[in-house]
Amino acid sequence: MCRSWARVLSAPARRCMCRAAHLSNLAPKFYTRRLSFADAKVSFGSLFDGLGINGIGRSPLRLSNYGLVTILNFHYTVNYGFCTLSRSADEILLSSTQSNDVINNLEDSNFGFDDVAPTNGSQIKDRNKNLVEFTKVDVNLLPTVILVGRPNVGKSALFNRLIRRREALVYNTPDDHVTRDFREGIAKLGDLRFRVLDSAGLEMAATSGSILDRTADMTANVLARSQFAIFMIDVRAGLHPMDLEVGKWLRRHAPGITPILVMNKSESLDDGAGLLAAAAGEAYELGFGDPIAISAETGFGMAELYEALRPLLEDHMLQILVDKGSQENSTCDVDEESKLPLQLAIVGRPNVGKSTLLNTLLQENRVLVGPEAGLTRDSVRAQFQFQGRTIYLIDTAGWLQRTKQEKGPASLSVMQSRKSIMRAHVIALVLDAEEIAKARSSMKHAEVVIARRAVEEGRGLVVIVNKMDLLRGRKNSDLYKKVMEVVPKEIQTVIPQITGIPVVFISALEGRGRTSVMHQVIDTYEKWCSRLSTARLNRWLCKVMSRHSWKDQAAQPKIKYFTQVKARPPTFVAFMGGKTQLSITDLRFLTRSLKEDFDLGGIPIRIMQRSVPKKKGGIGNMKSSSSAGRSVERISSDKRSVVTSENIDLITT
Repeated sequence: MCRSWARVLSAPARRCMCRAAHLSNLAPKFYTRRLSFADAKVSFGSLFDGLGINGIGRSPLRLSNYGLVTILNFHYTVNYGFCTLSRSADEILLSSTQSNDVINNLEDSNFGFDDVAPTNGSQIKDRNKNLVEFTKVDVNLLPTVILVGRPNVGKSALFNRLIRRREALVYNTPDDHVTRDFREGIAKLGDLRFRVLDSAGLEMAATSGSILDRTADMTANVLARSQFAIFMIDVRAGLHPMDLEVGKWLRRHAPGITPILVMNKSESLDDGAGLLAAAAGEAYELGFGDPIAISAETGFGMAELYEALRPLLEDHMLQILVDKGSQENSTCDVDEESKLPLQLAIVGRPNVGKSTLLNTLLQENRVLVGPEAGLTRDSVRAQFQFQGRTIYLIDTAGWLQRTKQEKGPASLSVMQSRKSIMRAHVIALVLDAEEIAKARSSMKHAEVVIARRAVEEGRGLVVIVNKMDLLRGRKNSDLYKKVMEVVPKEIQTVIPQITGIPVVFISALEGRGRTSVMHQVIDTYEKWCSRLSTARLNRWLCKVMSRHSWKDQAAQPKIKYFTQVKARPPTFVAFMGGKTQLSITDLRFLTRSLKEDFDLGGIPIRIMQRSVPKKKGGIGNMKSSSSAGRSVERISSDKRSVVTSENIDLITT
């Protein structure tokens, strides 16, 4: 029996954390029994790496530290060493006499080796080992965590922090809602990997049919497909009545999910004055357990969030992996040819049907749609499969000319739309058929800017004319035919840099033209990635140069050979002989011939020139000089009788 292995000290709280004095370097045995004395509970066998008030704050400790700590006005549970002690507020800051009494009570307790279950060190070591390596798990099997809360509590900021990129728009607008569509990304929190969803702010007082009411319905649908939730509140504003409404909403729509309560914007309250602890006491009214104080902007409290998420995600992943293993044993794997993913950006002016087109392609209500102009603010990225190919769709905000006076979310949306064009492989420019019929013009200035920017960035371009259902009927039959005939010609005139731009006429609201759009997009992408062999290009070059009518044959540029050096977009190099260069007219002729002969319409083609300098010495001179060198070596040889020029003269005479 051993009763003198523990010592108890107390110390004042400092910044919501406590430290116990180091007492002994002797490693105790590990126990798994809980017993109580007085008002304190002693738990043996709790392995930990830090301590904090109800999960707020954490201080790393050594395994040789053991202690009993109490804090004013808080039910404070301390995980210290391998001993967990819980004390009430009336046992605050024990004096040395009181501490000795507690120690005596602990030492006089009747327990020994017969009453406990010893644990060896290897078992304790296995507890710290990760049960699941999330970095090696398939992305499609990762659990989903959704961020919920009232507007302007920092959900988008935490989303950007977790995915380690600035994807979601973040702007301080207390009277407005920046996020309207939910975004999805892969979170990287330490060694944890999971899907994280950024949802719109919930406001229960929204009128039926309004934007806020529609966003709440969309959040409810996404919440039903999520496994975990992080409920965020603003600690600076305190417990808001809307937070209580959101808590009731969560219990009603997700009864099987216990949210993790997070107090955001806590960096300014972590000053040791007790403000953070007081806010934590208020957060208990929500009934979701211990709150975690974090700061999405500065990264404060991410370690505590990691500790709260890790056991939940591990248990879920273990169950998923077990179920998947049983399914794999009963089914056989079929090897399919993997295809490269395609990134398609849907761009255009506001209210032309971009979001409706994305929902039609996905065949689900992925983004918010409505008659309001400028409804989409974030560039939403969605993934789906089409004919065995992974396609990433990017729904951008309506393209507007950015002015110096314009600030706020609209200005950020324009910048994000421009970045989406640079990241995409193919650009789908959406036009409004009704506006084309009224204005008697196919493209406006903003749409021409989008098309030219796509060409400058070297992206494939597909023009989609939406809302063709509004031109149907007996009265609009002639107008319908005229739009289909005139639009492709006008587009080719406005954008002469690319020939053969494909134009697709659809009705996204009715779902017509979905297959045509995807086939045209994939065809443009395959052209954009195409490669031509050098032998084929040089055979083509001989035919092209012969059929071209040159003004002066002497001034005809001499192209030694023609080759492709890059794809995406196709880039060619013409190696010129001497100092001659191809003129702009010649480059246009070659570009047009490439698109016509190799069917490369709808994508930009780049042709570069390189000069091949002439060598000073000819080939004949080089051979004679090398043979002369060899003859000199033969003359100096002692092993052979070499016939010299003098011997030749003697023989001939």
